[in-house]
Amino acid sequence: MELGAENAPGQEVRQDNSALSSMSRGEPLDGIAVDFSHGDVDAFAPTPGAQAAWQEGYERGGQQAYTEYRGDRSIRSDVAERLAAFTGAPLDADQELIVTPGTQGALFLALGSVVENGTKVAVVEPDYFANRKLVRFFNGVVVPIPLDYGMDSNTRGPDLAILEQAFKTGTRVMVFSTPNNPTGLIYSQSTIERIAELAAQYDATVIVDQLYSRLLYEGESFCHLRACPSRPENLITIMGPSKTESLSGFRLGVAFGTPKLIERMEKLQAIVSLRAAGYNQAALSTWFAEPDGWLADRITQHQAIRDDLLKVFRAAGLETSTPQGGSYIFPKLPELVHEPDIFVRLLRSQANVTVTPGAEFGPNSANSIRLNFSQNHDAAVAAAHRIVELVERYRA
Repeated sequence: MELGAENAPGQEVRQDNSALSSMSRGEPLDGIAVDFSHGDVDAFAPTPGAQAAWQEGYERGGQQAYTEYRGDRSIRSDVAERLAAFTGAPLDADQELIVTPGTQGALFLALGSVVENGTKVAVVEPDYFANRKLVRFFNGVVVPIPLDYGMDSNTRGPDLAILEQAFKTGTRVMVFSTPNNPTGLIYSQSTIERIAELAAQYDATVIVDQLYSRLLYEGESFCHLRACPSRPENLITIMGPSKTESLSGFRLGVAFGTPKLIERMEKLQAIVSLRAAGYNQAALSTWFAEPDGWLADRITQHQAIRDDLLKVFRAAGLETSTPQGGSYIFPKLPELVHEPDIFVRLLRSQANVTVTPGAEFGPNSANSIRLNFSQNHDAAVAAAHRIVELVERYRA
């Protein structure tokens, strides 16, 4: 029951909305359908060369189809070299890296390798919806760590005092994302360094999801926990080319860190999915090897969409913090005549706009909605205006 996926990308079509007609006000709004629950790979195409790289993998046949469970060795070697340069710390391709079926697969394997019955896990809220669900799936205990992501706050980031108290009272695992999904908040260097120090001091395992760490907006910087001078002995970093690079259809992710944890993850992967799809692994050759200017152009386009959406929502009085990285925006809704989950369904049926309910990311975020703005620019802005119009229609 707690693993409910009815609001996950692509699953909305399975919802029973037969009762919505009695709750609706006014006529449907015209407009092109926009699905903000995930990025649009038609608006932002996969990285150049991905299809050709996949074809080369296919033509290698069985050699590529049946790789080691942790991924093809030559591919891991290339990826490890690039990740080491990107994160600022050396990386052993044989001992410290595994290729997984998407970053979701990496997250499952990482938590599955360290969480057992009764394990206390510090889970930042709001944060990626699967974190809490997976901890409970493995019979762990969620220890919530509040995240301040307010626009004008001087304390933006997780509450480190609560985190230290959690470590003092037996919490031995922490999982979080930066840039944060769903708010786009980037943890500051001082915050990352303090998390690393606390985890090392209390012998805690840290799992950090850095999926959007390449998509940083103008003036922003990023601190890699694995490169901190003081860091925990047990650390897993998760990344992948599915978002910024639009390779989500290939289902590719990587996890890298402590060798004994990578070994556990490989053993678990061996009975869950065997390996990341062999032919698809070949597309990793394009990761961090895009044409000159490609990444900067993609960031510029996303920042333009972000800025226009912020204007629309803020003009309507919807409190919306500025995403520092990634492609998510997390506006807060005013009090409405219906509960937020009903409003989200009305958005889809009356405005042709799909968003993800904020409650998916933490119990205290029910009055927010998450939008992935990696979309056609004009269509995204038009959809944002329809969201505002429906907010006014259903305002309490």
